[in-house]
Amino acid sequence: MINPEFLLSFLAASFLIAVAPGPSNAFLMAQTFANGRTAGLQSAFGFALGGVVHTFFAVVGLTAILKASAVAYATVQYAGAAYLCYLGILMLKSTFVTINDDCDDKPHVSTSKKQNVMFQAMMTEVLNPKVALFFIAFIPQFVDPSLSSSTTFQLAFFGLLYPIFAFPIDCTYIYFGDKIASYFRDNPNTQLWIDRITGIVFIALAINLLV
Repeated sequence: MINPEFLLSFLAASFLIAVAPGPSNAFLMAQTFANGRTAGLQSAFGFALGGVVHTFFAVVGLTAILKASAVAYATVQYAGAAYLCYLGILMLKSTFVTINDDCDDKPHVSTSKKQNVMFQAMMTEVLNPKVALFFIAFIPQFVDPSLSSSTTFQLAFFGLLYPIFAFPIDCTYIYFGDKIASYFRDNPNTQLWIDRITGIVFIALAINLLV
């Protein structure tokens, strides 16, 4: 059983958080611009899966360890930044390899592995300690200890509800982002710069994670 008032408050707060621009939305839009709507949807699914993982961590108490241990927090923080930086370098490298490979005058085609986008998004979310602390700081505010349902159940319920609720909002970002990007994809040079900007966005997100 869930307190209806707490549920409405949770949905209202979750909507504002999901709509507000942030690192996740930046990653989502970068993938949509570079690789299209399918990559954007894969990113959204990846972030949703990351939310499920964080919910599990919060329920079993692993997130509390991150909060209590500066070493554990820093380890996850640097691992997440390194992963994002790695993705950004790969994206930038692929654009310069395309330029140097001038055997013929074929239009530029992004060489990023789209089949890995979901995994990339999930790992980006999982390796973000700020997201982990968000789950342990935000979700417990809506747990009602007076209810017959256990605290663990309520934590799991709200933790799983957030990615489900945020997913259609992410899809809205993807839809409009793809509409905007479609005007530029027919130009090979524009696509090349979209890929470069995507790589720079990933590196910027890595820096943001360390701030």
